[in-house]
Amino acid sequence: VQLQASGGGLVQTGGSLRLSCAASGRTFSNYAMGWFRQAPGKERDRVAAINSGGGGTYYADSVKGRFTISRDNAKNTVYLQMNSLKPEDTAIYYCAAQRVGSTVYSIWGQGTQVTVSS
Repeated sequence: VQLQASGGGLVQTGGSLRLSCAASGRTFSNYAMGWFRQAPGKERDRVAAINSGGGGTYYADSVKGRFTISRDNAKNTVYLQMNSLKPEDTAIYYCAAQRVGSTVYSIWGQGTQVTVSS
């Protein structure tokens, strides 16, 4: 599986963006997926995750109620809908894949920049 993230950009406070992460290969449904972000000078943190079937999700407290992760296994794509964006959401966003049964995200996309202006 290879991952290609897209959808980042510049948005004003309170705006919305939808990130997409397209996966190549035929085994996308064997992977849980996560979205991570890294702001300048900070560690990379997981903001949302979804299990392989799409029935289970996780959100960091900082994005609960504002971000929604979803996936379409028929399209080999995972999404992150981001609403009510804040300047502190500014970061490079990465998607990553975790094979079912594994405890690590072993495959990473290239990242997409999200900038929220105040």
